[in-house]
Amino acid sequence: MTRTKRTDRTTVLARGASILAVAAVAALTAGCVGGTSNTASTSTPGSGVTSVPGLPDAALEVMNKPQYTSGRWAVSVKDLDSGETLIDLDGGKMAEPGSFVKTYSAGAAWVKWGPDHTITTPVKQSGTVAAGTLTGDLILVGQGDLTMGGRTKSDGTVDFANLDHNDANPLPGATLTPEDPLAGLDELAAQVKASGISAVSGDVVIDDRLFTGELANEPITPTIINQNLLDVLITPGAAGQPATAALTPAVGAWKLDNQVQTVAAGEKAAITAPEPSDTDPNTLVITGTIAADADPSLKVYVLEDTASFARTAFIEALGRAGVTVSADSLATNRDGALPDSAAVTALPAVAELESLPLAEEVTYVMKISYNRGAQTLMCRLSAEAGEPNCGPALGNGMGYAQAIWEDAGLDTAGASLVDGSGLEGNYITPANAVQIQSIMAARPDAAEWQDTLPILGVDGSLADVEAGGPAAGKVFAKTGTLAGGDSFNGRLRLATKTLGGVMDSESGRHLAFTIIVNQGFYPGEQGMAGVFDANDDVGAVAAAIQQAY
Repeated sequence: MTRTKRTDRTTVLARGASILAVAAVAALTAGCVGGTSNTASTSTPGSGVTSVPGLPDAALEVMNKPQYTSGRWAVSVKDLDSGETLIDLDGGKMAEPGSFVKTYSAGAAWVKWGPDHTITTPVKQSGTVAAGTLTGDLILVGQGDLTMGGRTKSDGTVDFANLDHNDANPLPGATLTPEDPLAGLDELAAQVKASGISAVSGDVVIDDRLFTGELANEPITPTIINQNLLDVLITPGAAGQPATAALTPAVGAWKLDNQVQTVAAGEKAAITAPEPSDTDPNTLVITGTIAADADPSLKVYVLEDTASFARTAFIEALGRAGVTVSADSLATNRDGALPDSAAVTALPAVAELESLPLAEEVTYVMKISYNRGAQTLMCRLSAEAGEPNCGPALGNGMGYAQAIWEDAGLDTAGASLVDGSGLEGNYITPANAVQIQSIMAARPDAAEWQDTLPILGVDGSLADVEAGGPAAGKVFAKTGTLAGGDSFNGRLRLATKTLGGVMDSESGRHLAFTIIVNQGFYPGEQGMAGVFDANDDVGAVAAAIQQAY
């Protein structure tokens, strides 16, 4: 997939929306590394940074590109072994980091629970069983499992696409993984059958009271099936003919009204995000065109009533396992009829699903920059602390993360955070981000933490950045991006591009680093390609540093 297949129309995102930027194939060459500067950091208005002690000339060349003339760069690099600060360009000044905030949220969960921590989602039995029939209800109690068995590979690790389905609508090129998103529900259903229940005369209820949250007007819930998305994969037909479309997972009454037409090979094409029909809320309408020679295009619909969807999906899984349910599978989840949470906890469990270890969940969050996943981790921390409301009104659970990091030795005044995912309104200093990486590098599980981060030129949001260059495979870092529109000038405004983590330098030194650029601008005709270019550029700066030390 080359950048020419990406949209060339300026995309203006809603205020606060965060983009996962995955760089395109055409990365800057990492081998062109110049000498380092020895003088104090200097700059001239309108001309960018002219010299920074310790920063390679090759990095300065990237930082002084025309699109960053009105912007600001901030860089902090520290030797993890000696503690020496090698580069400091406004390292103590606040800047917006975008999705790099996930280092703070996922990191807090890691410090609190450790990489081997798991959670267990139970199915409780309310009522009595006689001759295989449960007179009463089955209650699935959501615990915030990010994947619910739907992303587990055969070796027990989490699967992810370098450009994941969570970002399919704003960014072209997203793909699906081969695992069955309903696998966890099927496992629970099989256990219910094995417990001796073959019929349920009552209801199936999703208990989602563990926590309640919200992120960018989307619900953060304890029960998560397929990341609470419906995937629509559109495949072109012959030119002039309708495209085909497939819905995953195929659950309940959800169906497609596919109005996408195939146009001639090479033509520009655009497909709308799925929207519910005006006449049937369970019918998703997709419109637009796709070129005959194009790869399949993925679009997603974010579910609103996630509990009712999970209920329907679980009843259908029970049916596949040989358990009949008398209640209407398409009815709205009847959570108002639940006993209090303590009473539900006391009920016997007839099935249990253990989550992937936290290290795998964090890998999924970090590699693909999973916004709702990061915020779910904040809600899990909040719920464990006794506060089920982890929404914006109570600070999105960030106060619990602050306490964890403060206890770990972080100077938390170096960050000002409003959510766990990295939307608009978060600020950090590069030096504070480096301090986090220093804390994590000193832990006995440091190598496992490093493995959760995208790897330069290898995977995740850095898969195509510096691929094949000498720094590839040696830089482990989280990306962060915020982009929007400059309507006044008809151009793309890159509010922030961040890259921070750790690296093994060319000479074998172990470095922690953070690179942030705020306020870059790209012409309207370049559009979203500017986001990918910026990802390449911060990667090139990191590669230059890696080669210079």
